Amino acid sequence: MAGEPPAAAGSGERWVAEPAAAGGLRAPVPGRCGYFVERKKRFCKMIPAQGRRFCGEHGHQEEENDRKRIPCPLDPKHTVYEDQLQKHLKKCNSREKPKPQLPISSLSKEELEDLIRKLKKASNGLKPILKDQTLSHQALQEALNDPKNGESAFKHLKQQASILGNMEKLHLLGSGRCFIEFGAGRGKLSHWVDIALQDAENVHFLLVERASTRFKVDGKHRKRDYIFERLQVDIQHLCLNKVPILEREKLPVVGIGKHLCGAATDLALRCLVESYATQYDERNEESSPKRFKSDKTDTAFNNSTDERSGKNVSENWKPVAGIVIALCCHHRCQWKHYVGREFFITVGLGPVEFNYFQRMTSWATCGMRETITEASTIDAKSEDQSSDTEEHDQVNNKIECGSDSLQGLLTVEERKQIGRLCKLLIDHGRIKYLQQRGYNAALQYYTDSTVSLENVLLTAVPSQSSVPQPTA
Repeated sequence: MAGEPPAAAGSGERWVAEPAAAGGLRAPVPGRCGYFVERKKRFCKMIPAQGRRFCGEHGHQEEENDRKRIPCPLDPKHTVYEDQLQKHLKKCNSREKPKPQLPISSLSKEELEDLIRKLKKASNGLKPILKDQTLSHQALQEALNDPKNGESAFKHLKQQASILGNMEKLHLLGSGRCFIEFGAGRGKLSHWVDIALQDAENVHFLLVERASTRFKVDGKHRKRDYIFERLQVDIQHLCLNKVPILEREKLPVVGIGKHLCGAATDLALRCLVESYATQYDERNEESSPKRFKSDKTDTAFNNSTDERSGKNVSENWKPVAGIVIALCCHHRCQWKHYVGREFFITVGLGPVEFNYFQRMTSWATCGMRETITEASTIDAKSEDQSSDTEEHDQVNNKIECGSDSLQGLLTVEERKQIGRLCKLLIDHGRIKYLQQRGYNAALQYYTDSTVSLENVLLTAVPSQSSVPQPTA
């Protein structure tokens, strides 16, 4: 047809002319917005909602539409429904974007010295050397003495044995509990807890891992008469109150984790202490008149009944019986998830200092470059043989060290000391968080640094806990 522009060669699309309308103006293309854009001398090409004549941008032109559109306060070039303004502001393309973090190497000498001065002031009074609680457990003795286990496997077994030893010392290994392993990976830690509790009754396991994992040990537990369940979910999206076993049974939970990476530790603490414990208390308050009625669930858990007084100890019972987490990868912590923000603010620090400190934590190990390289090589060989990827702190720390090099400003020993202080400060914020919520919390070394450079264990039990003594 004369006067029509040809279709683009090879485009595969036909050019569709807008049908002519009365008065010489073209009518809108069917299925397109009916608003005529005066500036462009054509109709709007946006697609309106079904049953509508105009698109969302020009919906105010519709007589039957009583919703008001207003200019966006971030960019008046577009409009938004007034009743959806707050929702729109969170996703508007014109909103302020987070500024990219500058590397530590970009700091001047004066800025770095000021940052270190703030770190030392905030950590003043904290004990830099933690108590050594390197323990073991008889459940792993046979595996520890097995010559078939290589160096890497032996390293993991020693850590798992010490974690179980610390759990036993806190009386967390016993009947009537649900063990929740955060960042479970292959589930080896839960596996050994299960071995240690062979004769215990009413014990269940929940393994939380967001990734799909190969070579899981879950298959060894499928024929048992308790729940050994894997939850493939991000910890920040986990609501324990909606997990069926915890809805059905009144079981205290024990949160455990081996090398729980960075922000995952904070998310796990929130999941246990804020989400589960708080909501459980609120739910109990609402149903308090029914609390002392006996049923099968209460009978199963009645290790917590004081026979001498005839009074149910559930008044003092805590839904979270304990927390035992081996910490890892502080350089992956995030301010928005960090549970110790209140502590940081009280010592005069904020998100800017935190973002620098969390990256400086890698300095605690980057002085051991030869050890790291050697360990990484061993881990790589072990991964080919057994796909055991639980230990990842050493490789990641090496990467962080390289990205924030400050050659000439600080010696290797100074960097290591500053890195340890940063770790200690971040971990102390977690301890304060737990203490404020009624827990006796502590940090301790649970293995030697030659076994793992990330060798700090965080433990917490409720204050004045009514956790029953171990039955073993």
